[in-house]
Amino acid sequence: MRQATLDDDSLLDLVQRQTLRYFWEFAHPVSGLARERSDVTPGCGPDVVTTGGTGFGFMAMIVGVERGWLDRTEALERLVGTVRFLGRAERHHGVFAHWLDGRTGCTVAFSERDDGGDLVETSFLLMGLLTARQYFDGTGAAERELRERVDALWDEAEFDWQTKAGEDVLYWHWSEHHGWAMNHPIRGWNECLITYVLAASSRRHVVPPEVYHRGWASGPNFVNGRTFHGIRLPLGPAHGGPLFFAHYSFIGLDPRGLRDRYADYFEQNVAHTRINQRHCALNPNGHAGYGEHCWGLTASDDPWGYEAHAPDVDRGVITPTAALASMPYAPEASLAALRHFMGYEGGRLWTELGFVDAFCPAESWQAGSHLAIDQGPIVVMIENHRSGLLWRLFMSCPEIQGGLRRLGFESPYL
Repeated sequence: MRQATLDDDSLLDLVQRQTLRYFWEFAHPVSGLARERSDVTPGCGPDVVTTGGTGFGFMAMIVGVERGWLDRTEALERLVGTVRFLGRAERHHGVFAHWLDGRTGCTVAFSERDDGGDLVETSFLLMGLLTARQYFDGTGAAERELRERVDALWDEAEFDWQTKAGEDVLYWHWSEHHGWAMNHPIRGWNECLITYVLAASSRRHVVPPEVYHRGWASGPNFVNGRTFHGIRLPLGPAHGGPLFFAHYSFIGLDPRGLRDRYADYFEQNVAHTRINQRHCALNPNGHAGYGEHCWGLTASDDPWGYEAHAPDVDRGVITPTAALASMPYAPEASLAALRHFMGYEGGRLWTELGFVDAFCPAESWQAGSHLAIDQGPIVVMIENHRSGLLWRLFMSCPEIQGGLRRLGFESPYL
């Protein structure tokens, strides 16, 4: 393949630019929101859009503008139209559902009782919106409108409602039809740190620090401190869990120098990444195809459905976003994995929308799908490795700085 001869910067340009097409060219034609996936599955057709994946997509578009791949005016026009649509879309105490209908903005049930607000997906969306607000800081009418509409969506998200009448924990779901029946308190360690940071940063619906310390930090898999493959893991389940734990919150939160009483978050994410890569290199389960340069276990499609793959839930499925979105934490290993994926079986993993979602060498299987929530971190985390762009933008939000202080964090931005 011609791509194999590219220097590192040119290869990263190619991967970011092509993966960006998922959010620019494949976006829903009415709303501009990111489609959940590129294929059609039962209950998830071409009009199903994802709120969290859209937040990642906003950040990917900022990368496109900054690198000259997208025209700033055209990107701004797209974002303004999408934010207008979000302002009309159905919300539940200001919280969006996981899925929406891209034509109407109505909630699409994610599961039987998950037909209301999804606080975590909304957090990913708000992270992208606030980043766009910080980037488009000009005095023109369109940029002012974008900022005003982002502020309205941000201020209307009722984080305090999601404490279920004042409990010391945030709840993931609430529905007009089923109330709190999902009964899913958000406790760490997982991908949801950003939800607590936003809740502590809210201008109108702030939650007290006790919710973070007594709720999030009380999770049964929060503190770890054990060693795996000679690598100490500060937080999380055994072997770290799926790698999206190190990605989703840190699309915007800059982990470099970010610490509180519980952990240094760059140390946490580097350890998690190294353990995941080492597991695949050692390959204790003897899965075909695994190796030093073929690694990355996280949530994705697989031959049997969908799974949050991890060292302790290892089905022999490699997910490219796991290694590629880890580039800030293990740049040499991630770049080696990128070159391996690009050349795998003559390039069969590489498509017009970037890498396929996952592949399983033992089953001679590759996904026929791309998922927004997997494609977005590839573009954004590679950029954070290259320039720190999205980290600088999100961490420049005065509300976020205030929320981090409120929770007792240290950071170079504070």
